[in-house]
Amino acid sequence: MAQIHFTLQGKGGVGKSYISALLAQHYLSRGITPHCFDTDPVNQTFGGYAAFRTNVVLLGEQAGEINPRNFDVLMKALLVLPDDAVAVVDNGAATFLPLVSYMIEADIIEILEDAGHTVFLHTVLTGGQALNDTAQGLVNLAKAIPNGAIVVWLNEYFGQILIESDKGSLTFEQSPFFARFKARIAAIIQLPAVPPQTTGEDIKRMTSARLTFAEASTSEAFGIVERSRLRKVWGQINGRISAANF
Repeated sequence: MAQIHFTLQGKGGVGKSYISALLAQHYLSRGITPHCFDTDPVNQTFGGYAAFRTNVVLLGEQAGEINPRNFDVLMKALLVLPDDAVAVVDNGAATFLPLVSYMIEADIIEILEDAGHTVFLHTVLTGGQALNDTAQGLVNLAKAIPNGAIVVWLNEYFGQILIESDKGSLTFEQSPFFARFKARIAAIIQLPAVPPQTTGEDIKRMTSARLTFAEASTSEAFGIVERSRLRKVWGQINGRISAANF
């Protein structure tokens, strides 16, 4: 059966495309070439990586236009994936609600599962000011789509993920969000905390250039120390994805 990974979060700027890129790189590191799709009509960040040969899903006649019916093209492509295939679908904030509504209307998860595929819904929680928005995004996703395994990515680039309650500050695993959806959560992947002025800046440069870790760690555009830092953090990230056992 094929594995299909959707990255979904209604809040923009929290690292959805970065996570899609990490998933694609993880499979490439295993010798598996993933089928990659970008549905963002505004910022096709995932589609900008040459290494992934991403299929950009055209949702309208003009840039930024969204016609949900055009998701049919994406679903037809996913349905015919061979049994050993992996697909990564990056979804922008602008298409979060249209895609989720489309998936509900047509029972897309059931259709994909009936075809023998396994579906994972990846979502992001981030620290800082966007914590409440991303937590609500998780709730909305889990309530709207009642099936499909959920993978929660904890991104602390903007601050620690601590959820306030009458019992004090709680980690995600201690929070009522986790307790409520525990049966649906297949994995929790915490991105390594990195110093923003060194490794954080290296990653920012790398992603801005739409390079993979493998490409950046051998590129002369990065110094020997920078390449060493990137190899180290990729080893940590890839190890954590491997531990999720997709």
